[in-house]
Amino acid sequence: MLKNLQSTTTLNNGIKMPWFGIGVFKVEEGPELVNAVNFAIKHGYRSIDTAAIYENEESVGQAILAGMKETGVSREDLFITSKVWNADLGYESTIAAYETSLKKLGLDYLDLYLIHWPVEGKYKEAWRALETLYKEGKVKAIGVSNFQIHHLEELMKEAEINPMVNQVEYHPRLTQKNLQSFCQKHGIQLEAWSPLMQGQLLDNSDLLEIANKYNKSIAQIILRWDLQNGVVTIPKSTKEHRIVENSDVFDFELSKEDMEQIDRLNQDHRVGPDPDNFDF
Repeated sequence: MLKNLQSTTTLNNGIKMPWFGIGVFKVEEGPELVNAVNFAIKHGYRSIDTAAIYENEESVGQAILAGMKETGVSREDLFITSKVWNADLGYESTIAAYETSLKKLGLDYLDLYLIHWPVEGKYKEAWRALETLYKEGKVKAIGVSNFQIHHLEELMKEAEINPMVNQVEYHPRLTQKNLQSFCQKHGIQLEAWSPLMQGQLLDNSDLLEIANKYNKSIAQIILRWDLQNGVVTIPKSTKEHRIVENSDVFDFELSKEDMEQIDRLNQDHRVGPDPDNFDF
């Protein structure tokens, strides 16, 4: 049962990962980010998701330190994710990128390290590096991001260890049901980035109707829908009232009918790049 911000799912290697966290995509280094992440930790968030390409790992690290100091929360209570960028995909370069991220964050280990995008001809070597980091105990769990079914199949042909997580764009306009079924079948936890579709769903009339029924905001309805679908979610915000509001999704449950109605909003519509057709 999802009770609160510390509720966890168990990954296929036995590691517990919070169902809910905070993302920091496109938030620049600096006091705004430090304050936001520190506030989130004080408010009860335990999962923080960043990436090398966000260029904000140092501020995230400062916030983690401040949050632990002010709350007495231990490092073991937190779940920190980062990702290796496309330019660093390769065996040695991925290991070096991991060490750089760790140094910037000021941490001894990461809880989850992901391959950010499935760059053709490069991601298998990067995965080998992640397997090495995992076997050496430098990271608690390893996974991928933006991988489609065929990328996962290709990876798992040669992998010694299956990914534990696949973080993808996921929201009511892009429900990715086939991908989710595939991941469930192979014990891969699906995680949502851009769960609120970069704000594009916040005036949707169908969602507003459901939100009014539960006396919740549209954002809260979407985030609850994620969780009830068994998808880990990491909404991004730097505003304290939003950080609080986003996390207030553990005191109600959407009915089966409302879940299905939200599912029907799917249009296979992406706001981010297509994993089969990106150029970076």
